[in-house]
Amino acid sequence: MKARIVYASMTGNDADIADILDEDLQDYGFDVETSEAEFTDASDYLTTDLCIFVTYTYGEGQMTDEIADFYDQLKELDLSGKFFAVMGSGDRVYNDHFCENVFDFEKMFKEVGAKEVTKPVTIENAPGDDDLDLIDNAAKEMAEQLNG
Repeated sequence: MKARIVYASMTGNDADIADILDEDLQDYGFDVETSEAEFTDASDYLTTDLCIFVTYTYGEGQMTDEIADFYDQLKELDLSGKFFAVMGSGDRVYNDHFCENVFDFEKMFKEVGAKEVTKPVTIENAPGDDDLDLIDNAAKEMAEQLNG
């Protein structure tokens, strides 16, 4: 099973999340490719089975240019028959906007026909020990659903 992780990271938190998930999925036998959103075209998801996007939410839910560009590319795709998962970080100081972009991408993946394999994982700032468990559990759920 082929997985593609695309991430956007301003502070390194989401790069860390992507790295942890990459390692977890490899342990479950996935062939994983990971890249930064600004150097990736959303159409790269067309050649994979599992599409994963890891993103941060800036301020009160604004998408930065790199995230907005990828989002615009994504909404032009047909990902029917593909599976997806989303993860990301945010700051709870923004209350209603905490990890808002994670949920924006969840909605868009559904709109373009992909099937969600695990609930979104949201992490406040940098991933800590409890967050590692969230990422590990999400990877396990992906493996159980897709690798049988």
